[in-house]
Amino acid sequence: MFNSTWQPTLLIRASIVLHGLALVAVIIEPAQWLWVLGAVVINHLLLTAVGLWPRSRWLGPNWTRLPAAAAARHEIALTIDDGPDPHITPQVLDILDHYGVHATFFCVGEKAALYPEVCQEIVRRGHAVENHSQHHRHNFSLRGPRGFMRELQAAQNTLSLITGQRPLFFRAPAGLRNPFLDPVLTRLGLTLVSWSARGFDTRIGNAERVKHALLRGLRAGAILLLHDGNAARSSHGIPVILDVLPAVLESAAAAGLHFVSLRDAAS
Repeated sequence: MFNSTWQPTLLIRASIVLHGLALVAVIIEPAQWLWVLGAVVINHLLLTAVGLWPRSRWLGPNWTRLPAAAAARHEIALTIDDGPDPHITPQVLDILDHYGVHATFFCVGEKAALYPEVCQEIVRRGHAVENHSQHHRHNFSLRGPRGFMRELQAAQNTLSLITGQRPLFFRAPAGLRNPFLDPVLTRLGLTLVSWSARGFDTRIGNAERVKHALLRGLRAGAILLLHDGNAARSSHGIPVILDVLPAVLESAAAAGLHFVSLRDAAS
């Protein structure tokens, strides 16, 4: 599942070659600098656009679905982001217990440090805690290699210390990244994960809309995304995840799908 050596994608290799050729062209034909600059700018715009596409694989490996073997076993993954939350996460855990479902929680390091007992309870109940960065900053995708390493390594240290388990998966804040992230993930032994279905439950307070968005993507191998942190509230003041989760779990069971953690799906 994990590569020990970074392998640049075709787009990254082409970009490296382009920059090399651009340098040579400017040295040989300085008068053509404007055309060379235009080519480099277009390349950077393309890389930026790809980084803004959370489910893209152009910058490196990215789980948008579970492996084929897991899908063949009718497995499905529930991933829950932005926690832990001292009020919402325990209620989510109770719902998961009621349905006998295991989930993957992508936790923010600094929140885990504030509520370590919640993270420990996640693991105690049989779920997995994975890396969602240390601070979940909106400018995450603007970092360079050192910035990515500091942010991810800090979260690795925090979550490992609290839970006793080293995270194996990473999800970027909002799914946004740039070409410098993949080499850092490789060095840390982390696999990037996005999703196959989400309900935008941090912005949409209508539980029915969120539920229908998730149910449209309910199939073997799907990776579903909900939030226990930063959760939107319904008109009754209830975090959307608490309204939506039972219906999603019941629908999956009725379709013969079995929820597993990402770790179990990879085995």
